[in-house]
Amino acid sequence: MAFDKKLLEVLACPVCKGKLVLSDDASQLICRFDRLAYDITDGIAVLIESKASSLTLDEVDATR
Repeated sequence: MAFDKKLLEVLACPVCKGKLVLSDDASQLICRFDRLAYDITDGIAVLIESKASSLTLDEVDATR
């Protein structure tokens, strides 16, 4: 099951309430401000801060 890109209009980062960006391979939602990546499992975004992975500045810059 693929992630529905229309959901990006209403989903927000649970930490800062900022905009999320879909990764190039569509496997994660990325909060550029907090440098967090939230996994997408079976088409469902897992927006739990404790399950998010931290990103380096270089990884965040690569999402542009």
